[in-house]
Amino acid sequence: MKHTLILVLSWIVIPHTSCDGIDSLTFPDGFLFGVATSSYQTEGAWNESDKGVSIFDSWVQSCPECIADRSHGNIASDSYHKYEEDAMLIKQLGFNYYRFSISWSRILPNGLTNNVNKEGIRHYKDIIEVLLRNSIEPVVTIYHYDHPQVLEEMGGWTNELMVEWYLDYAKIVFREFGPMVKIFTTINEPQEMCAGYNDNGTAPGKLLPNMVGYYLCLHNVLKAHAKAYHMYDDEFRASQNGLISINNPCSGQVLDDSRDTISADTSFQFYCGMVGHPIYIGDYPPIVKERVALVSKYLGYHKSRLPTFSPKWISYIKGTADFFGLNSYTSEIAHPDPDEARGIYNSDSGIITTHKPTWHNSSIFWLKSVPEGFGNLLRKIKVDYNNPLVFVTENGFPDYGELNDIDRINYFRSYLEELIIAVKRDGCRISRYTIWSLLDNWEFHFGYTTPFGIIKVDFNSPSRERIPKSSAYWWKEVIRTHRLQDVPNINVILANIESVLKSHHR
Repeated sequence: MKHTLILVLSWIVIPHTSCDGIDSLTFPDGFLFGVATSSYQTEGAWNESDKGVSIFDSWVQSCPECIADRSHGNIASDSYHKYEEDAMLIKQLGFNYYRFSISWSRILPNGLTNNVNKEGIRHYKDIIEVLLRNSIEPVVTIYHYDHPQVLEEMGGWTNELMVEWYLDYAKIVFREFGPMVKIFTTINEPQEMCAGYNDNGTAPGKLLPNMVGYYLCLHNVLKAHAKAYHMYDDEFRASQNGLISINNPCSGQVLDDSRDTISADTSFQFYCGMVGHPIYIGDYPPIVKERVALVSKYLGYHKSRLPTFSPKWISYIKGTADFFGLNSYTSEIAHPDPDEARGIYNSDSGIITTHKPTWHNSSIFWLKSVPEGFGNLLRKIKVDYNNPLVFVTENGFPDYGELNDIDRINYFRSYLEELIIAVKRDGCRISRYTIWSLLDNWEFHFGYTTPFGIIKVDFNSPSRERIPKSSAYWWKEVIRTHRLQDVPNINVILANIESVLKSHHR
C-alpha cells in the first residue's frame, strides 16, 4: 500500500496556466541552448577514411524495405565534409553548444583496439577545434546506436563481452577528446537502441523472441555505462574536470477523466524508469520486475526474462550520472489492458496508451505536440529522482518538408514555456535545452520522410545545400534576447533568413 501511495502522489498534476508572479517568457540567468545531431544520421562518408562497416551500414543494405523511402545514410547530410559550414550556421544562430556523436566504426573499424584509425580521430578533433574557435561548446555522445557490424556478428549488445569492448572504445574517446570536451554522454537512448533486438524498426533489426534480446541488451548497456562512468572518475576526471551521463528517453504522461495515476506511473517505469531507476534509486523498478516475472510465467518460462542485477552491480550502477540527460518529444495517456481481466497478457507492462484527438500532429504518427505532458514529466523527474540537475539533450518536432515551419515554432514555444514554469515555479533544476535537430537528417526507418531540422537540407542535390527554416530565425531571436518570442510575421522571417544566408556565405 505504501508503494502504491508513492506512485499516486508522484503523478499529481499541477495546473500550468496563469502563474501569478512568474515571468514564463524569460529564461533563467546562465541557461544554455544547443543543437544536436548524430554520426550515422548526418555524417555520410560511410566508407571513407578507413571507416569500418556499422550495424546501420549493414541493416540498410540487407533490409531496404525496412525504411519508409528505401533510403540510407551513405551520404546523409554530408556533415563529414561540411562540418565547418555547420559550425558557422550554429555560430550565426547563436547557439551555445553542439551535441554530436562519435562513430565507433570510424575510430575502431573492426570494433577492437588492435586497429585504431588515426584519421577518424583527427576528423573529430578537427570538428572540436572548429567549434571551440567559434566559441561553441562541444558536447559529445560516445555511442549513438552505431557500433561496428563485426561486433554484432559476435552478438552485439546481447553478448556481455560488449561491455568490455565498449569500455575499450570509450577509453580512447576520453583520452583523445576529453582534454577539449567537458560534457560526455555514454549511450544514447538505450531503450530505443535495444528495440533493435526485438523488431526490425532499427538496426540491427533482429526479431528475437518475447523481449529477451531487448532485456539482455538493456542489462549490458547499463553495465557498460556504469563502467565508463567509473573509468572516467578513476582515470580522467581529475585532469579533465568534465561531466558525464547517459541520454534517457522519456515520454510525458497526461491524465484523462479516469485520473489513473497507477497506469501512468507503470508506463513511465517501463520506459524512462528502465534507465532512471537503476541510476537514481537502484535496480530496475519494482513494478517492472514484478510484471516481467508474471508474464514470463504466463509465456512458459521457468524464470523471468529480465536479468537480475547482483547487489554489487546495483550499487555500482547507482549514482552514475552527473546530470539527467533527458530526451523527450511527446506524451501519452495510459490505461490498463482490458484483456488482462480475462487472463490474457499482451505485454509485459499491461498498459495500452492513447492520444487525445485534439493533440497537434507532426509528420510522425506517434509524435504529438503535448506541452502539458512535458511539464508533467519534468516535475515527475524532480519528485522521483530527488530533483537532479537536468540537461534536456533532445527535444524536437518533425515537419513535412516546408521552410515556413510554423508548427515547429509553436511546438518549441509551448514546450519551452512549460520548461520555464517547471524551473521558476516548481524548482526543477534544468539548465540546458537541446534542439533535435540542427539539420534535416536520416531518421532511421522513416528515412528522409520526417525532417526534424531547423536547417533544411536538399537531399536531391549532391552538394546537400543548407537553407535555414523559419524556426532557425525564431531561435536566433530567442537566444539573442534570452526570452520566448511570439510566432513571427512571415515577411520578417523571410527577411532574416536571407540575412542569415548572406552572413553564412560571406
